Amino acid sequence: MTNTTKIPFLDLITPHQELHAELLEVVEKVLSTAGFIGGPMLDAFEREFAHFCGAQHCVGVNSGTDALRFAFMAAGVQPGEIIVTVPHTFIATTEAISQAGAHIAFVDINESTYTMDPEKLREYLETKCDFNKQTGKLIERASKRPVFGIVPVHLYGQTADMDPIQELAARYNLIVVEDACQAHGAEYFSRRDNVWKKAGSMGHAAAFSFYPGKNLGACGEAGATTTNDEAMAKRMKMIRDHGQSKKYYHDIEGYNGRLDALQAGMLSVKLRHLAKWNEVRRDLARHYHDLFAEAHGYLVAPREASWTKGVYHLYVVRVPDREALQAHLANAGIGTGIHYPIPLHVQKAYQNLGYRQGDFPVTERVAAEILSLPMFPQLTTAQQKEVASAVIEFITSNVGPSR
Repeated sequence: MTNTTKIPFLDLITPHQELHAELLEVVEKVLSTAGFIGGPMLDAFEREFAHFCGAQHCVGVNSGTDALRFAFMAAGVQPGEIIVTVPHTFIATTEAISQAGAHIAFVDINESTYTMDPEKLREYLETKCDFNKQTGKLIERASKRPVFGIVPVHLYGQTADMDPIQELAARYNLIVVEDACQAHGAEYFSRRDNVWKKAGSMGHAAAFSFYPGKNLGACGEAGATTTNDEAMAKRMKMIRDHGQSKKYYHDIEGYNGRLDALQAGMLSVKLRHLAKWNEVRRDLARHYHDLFAEAHGYLVAPREASWTKGVYHLYVVRVPDREALQAHLANAGIGTGIHYPIPLHVQKAYQNLGYRQGDFPVTERVAAEILSLPMFPQLTTAQQKEVASAVIEFITSNVGPSR
């Protein structure tokens, strides 16, 4: 098929054109006041984003990676202690763990949601670890390392199943830090508390990335940590600013991890539109679901669990011949992405952890089949129909009518 219409995987130009005047006001204010670092713009964004997430505190930092790393440090992780997460995520999740001095342990994902499988977490904690009632510490049997915490990753805009994860954490005195870098505005229904909760309000802390392509994206690098723990928030503010409690008074050794005022101001502008953008993404996802109804049996569409309201940072499908379909869509002028093709436990960077192919079969199966289709608030229904038509054409020509 020949198609001169280009459908991008992501459109970062149109939303900035739509908000051009508002964003320029931020630039002019920063230039006219020389308020480049900290100050009212940062304070305002931190208040606004904490409120948006249903959290008491927000600490702006320079990336989602630092948001995670500083959260671990503020929570008191000690060198060599274990933090448990999933191998199906971007490497920033695990970089933050190891760079905070901790040791990485993986558990597999749920095949429907692609997020941490609470039963696999339970299996790890109960069969590979021993709980010392005297010290209140959970110790991994093989390595003799204490387990410090859990990082459930809210992936592709859908939250992990937090109730059972938090129940296990409470049982074994573990901290929970949400990796919410793809879940700005996502919600989780707590069956335990009978209430909907926002991503970023459930764990001891939560990390957000504002990388430009995120649902709430900066015009550069940016991130934030949310928490309901005032002491953690205060400590993270010191960690991000060279350990200073006030200028030139360094209570601890910290980092240069601040969120600059320009990015904070731009994020405040965009935050006012985020709920609307997220609802548009949900509408687009429903439309994709309808368009792919006839492809069931070959294509697996995203499955939104009953306990989550996803915000569709990505619309990820699974197909057996991922590379062939991606090439077919590229020839049709349609952009796609793959998130993430190589599980972390088999990455060269983590050979030292001792994991092997076959250790996490769900992750490995999913990683070989996932393909991310165009998804952004400015995507039109006509463009969606064109994407779906190209996908159905590939299915029909390669595997015959839907099974």
